[in-house]
Amino acid sequence: MDQPRQHAIAFLEKEIKTYLALSLFLSKTRIKVDLLLGEKKVLISPSFYKERMKEAKKLVYELKRTQ
Repeated sequence: MDQPRQHAIAFLEKEIKTYLALSLFLSKTRIKVDLLLGEKKVLISPSFYKERMKEAKKLVYELKRTQ
């Protein structure tokens, strides 16, 4: 596997761990964080991070599969 692909996989695997930790934290403490993005208010919840984990896992699988 080439170097850039290895770096991308390593980054995504760290990102998955971060999303998992955030999702667990937010679900256990029942915290909802309001985040301002421009003029729009976005609600961040555990499900937001679960969706990001799914996307990152899919990318890792695709990168590993297309060696």
